[in-house]
Amino acid sequence: MAEFDSPAAILTAAKQVRAAGYRRWDIFTPFPIHGIDKVMGLKNSLVGWFSLAMGGGAFLSGMGLLWFTNAFDYPLIVGGKPMYSIPMSFVPSYILMVMGGAIGALVGMLALNQLPRLHHPLFNSERFALVSRDKFLLVIGANDDQFSTVETRKLLESIGGKHIELVEED
Repeated sequence: MAEFDSPAAILTAAKQVRAAGYRRWDIFTPFPIHGIDKVMGLKNSLVGWFSLAMGGGAFLSGMGLLWFTNAFDYPLIVGGKPMYSIPMSFVPSYILMVMGGAIGALVGMLALNQLPRLHHPLFNSERFALVSRDKFLLVIGANDDQFSTVETRKLLESIGGKHIELVEED
């Protein structure tokens, strides 16, 4: 973990860390920095696909359930209306689609962020608390293929990192 004092410094450091070939690293800032996602090489989130799959599944399940109950399992002739009507089935299925999409977004967000995680090793560092005020942190994970305690420390020192710290799990 290395500390930086400005958004420009953390952007420059991020470019150099990415150029060095590191893949498992993250940046913590007190406010959003424009363009940091491009510098880090982040792609669009997969949460939308979770939402689409759950919403579509809920819609099709609702339509299927209404078809099965009205046209096949328990048909009732009411006033000469058809056994199964798509316009009649659309509204409840649409409501199920919206609820399924919302649940899919929640489940996708939790799964992709590996939540709930009640404790993270970074919380043990006293310097990490400064991120919520005015400091910028760059953290390189030990599970990165290129991670080496000595080489990574040298890289962080060469790009201007201050208060470089090795954070370990308990």
